[in-house]
Amino acid sequence: MKQIEIAAFDGIEIGHAQSETGITGCTVILCRDGAVGGVDVRGGAPGTRETDLLNPLNLIEKIHAVVLAGGSAFGLAASTGVMEYLETQGIGFDVGVARVPIVCSAVLFDLAVGDSKIRPDRDMGLQACLNACEYPAEGSVGAGLGATVGKAFGPRFAMKGGLGIYCLQAGSLKVGAIVAVNCFGDVIDPLQGNNIIAGAYDRKQGFFLNTEQTMMASATNINPFISNTTIGTVITNAKLTKAQANKVSAMAHNGYARTLRPSHTLFDGDTIFTMATGEEKSDVSTVGMLAAIAVEKAIIQGVTKAQSIDGYISYRDIRNIVDQNAK
Repeated sequence: MKQIEIAAFDGIEIGHAQSETGITGCTVILCRDGAVGGVDVRGGAPGTRETDLLNPLNLIEKIHAVVLAGGSAFGLAASTGVMEYLETQGIGFDVGVARVPIVCSAVLFDLAVGDSKIRPDRDMGLQACLNACEYPAEGSVGAGLGATVGKAFGPRFAMKGGLGIYCLQAGSLKVGAIVAVNCFGDVIDPLQGNNIIAGAYDRKQGFFLNTEQTMMASATNINPFISNTTIGTVITNAKLTKAQANKVSAMAHNGYARTLRPSHTLFDGDTIFTMATGEEKSDVSTVGMLAAIAVEKAIIQGVTKAQSIDGYISYRDIRNIVDQNAK
């Protein structure tokens, strides 16, 4: 198994668009030839589009794009611009009188960051398609621009989240993940002894509050900071059925469980899509296992590459403070 670039996936393009004033944005994952789609929604406060379509009992087999966006439910409007772009390219499910692009979407809550009146919309979704490229940026971009983490005790203790990408190859099988990290709880790095690297942070005292331990020690109500949600997409060149793609999405949530403490809460809308382009025959369990690893690594990438914004301190800046104090 080795790490690879997102550009190694044939037929997949990723684009970001954002508003610096609104501190929000969207990220689109395009597959012009269509990819077999799956989804698994685990959080208690989801905002999604076209997830029912991915039920194996339903008609459509392939999707043409997934949109990850900020703006809470308002951000679902970005999918309209993606549909319009794909229609101009002649891409979509043929219904005789038109081709209907199949665009799935999930949103995260970032309205408390920046100008809440500015949200991802049709124009932003269209621009994300026009910005699609082989080497997309990570960190405080696209759907990760307004993402924050560690919000169990309110915005005063929250830190900056972000968007991460991580891809793996085992033999000829390729599996990658694109995740916008915007969780209620803390972010853990399994390779650093399960230490918290981002989350509820007391800046004055310079330490993490540890959301799980505080919740277990206290019977009082916590402050959910309205809503949160970590959303992502697994991409693979594996040949999968819709049922298998749904299973991969389910297994990929193990990556959330390893790195987000707690995950899948009532205040999160945690969702993972899968897009399978179908070049390689592969064992579904192996694809799912690699997907969980890719999601785990993408989450770490998202928070470690994020930049401080609008008063929310980033992992980078905390590390700089620690390093300076150690000198």
